[in-house]
Amino acid sequence: MRRLTLAQRLSAVFAVLLLACSGISVWLQIQSNARHEQAVVQQLSSELAAHIAGTAQLMDAGGWRPEAVRGLFDKLMAVNPSVEVYLLDNDGRVVGNAAPSGHLKRDRVDLGPIRRLLAGESLPIQGDDPRGTEASKVFSAAPVQVDGRQAGYVYVILLGETRDALAAGLADDTVLRTTLWATAVVALLGLLMGLLAFRLITRPLRALTAAVRGFDAHGELAAALPVPAADDGGSDEIAVLRAAFAQMGRRIAEQWRELTRQDQQRRDLVANISHDLRTPLTSLHGYLETLRLKEDSLSAEERLRYLDIALAQSAKVGRLAQELFELARLESGLVQPELETFSLADLVQDVLQKFELAAEARQQRLSVEIPPLLPGVRADLGMIERVLTNLLDNAVRHTPAGTRIAVRLRTLPDRVQVEVSDTGPGIPEALREGLFMRASRLLRGAQHSGGLGLVIVQRILQLHGGEVRLAAARGQGAVFLFTLPVG
Repeated sequence: MRRLTLAQRLSAVFAVLLLACSGISVWLQIQSNARHEQAVVQQLSSELAAHIAGTAQLMDAGGWRPEAVRGLFDKLMAVNPSVEVYLLDNDGRVVGNAAPSGHLKRDRVDLGPIRRLLAGESLPIQGDDPRGTEASKVFSAAPVQVDGRQAGYVYVILLGETRDALAAGLADDTVLRTTLWATAVVALLGLLMGLLAFRLITRPLRALTAAVRGFDAHGELAAALPVPAADDGGSDEIAVLRAAFAQMGRRIAEQWRELTRQDQQRRDLVANISHDLRTPLTSLHGYLETLRLKEDSLSAEERLRYLDIALAQSAKVGRLAQELFELARLESGLVQPELETFSLADLVQDVLQKFELAAEARQQRLSVEIPPLLPGVRADLGMIERVLTNLLDNAVRHTPAGTRIAVRLRTLPDRVQVEVSDTGPGIPEALREGLFMRASRLLRGAQHSGGLGLVIVQRILQLHGGEVRLAAARGQGAVFLFTLPVG
């Protein structure tokens, strides 16, 4: 079964509500007309009962005169068939009437409405109908005075049985039919206008739905649903929803492009890692195979040289594998920095001591510049040690003899800047862009290639809310900069 659209459901609910309101309106209109008619009739006939009580001899010294009462009532009802006249005693009992035999249903009338009428309360006021057990009708009433005392009431039902029978026969052909037709026309016009209004209101929603259905994560949604300008009146809920979807579309498109870029970086990284692994593995395999095949013909010195080369290639493979494992841990999101406040100056001194022998063996000079009163920093001690180790290892291993390698600390507002520089040949301009990106080439054969070392440095600093950057060339050498927050 096909589900109704939002516009169809709104239209159906509106039609049901309109029909219900129309029915209630018809009922209220009929009731209002009836009460208006009753009030008019009661107002026009307000003096009828008083006139009857003042002009007719209904009672003498001997009591009520039934013949005179019936004769008078017959004449009045013949002149105006819609009225029914009754004579009541002071207790409300019916003591005189002109009703046909069997038509009188009650012999007592409640005097409360009569007293309210005589007190001048607002009309219409309905009283008991002696010819009915449930119906209440408008009436006229007046007290009957005999010898200066009240003997009872003249009670006139203004809309009697004859009028009710005639009105019931004509109701379908006059007032009710007119009311129903008028209400039907108004309801139909209201329904048509409501359906048109719902269609106009839901048109932006239909456009939004079509745009969302056509969205394929490449930005079409953002293009199809531009964010409304602040002064174009787009402040209604649908415009806000459209703007939210457009913003979501742009965000999804950006994430899609970022995922695509990262996927391409991953592919390039795998290709580069495969190439960097293949080179030392091929060399390692070649020298080991040479040792195996020429075991008897090689001298001790050649064997030792071949073994040293094989060990060096093996160490290169191991180092690259360790870096790849460390990068995978950092990229997984499972490793988060454990922040603590420590002395960066002490950490720099400790790391420099680890490279003193290697630098001395390569005839390189290590130096450090630490300003006085350097504040402590708040970071992960082990991760920052890894950053300094990678940067100094690159500088030591990939710069020639005679190079000066320096670590400089500088106090900035709320941060401490770390600078690692050398006086080597530096990094070519063509290789500077993308140096710290996962997808960048590993700069095989270039200074400061360092395998994945710089990528790991960048990822660690990103976890600390910063990044490492390569300063603009100042003559020879390379200068790496990063900052840490003051603890």
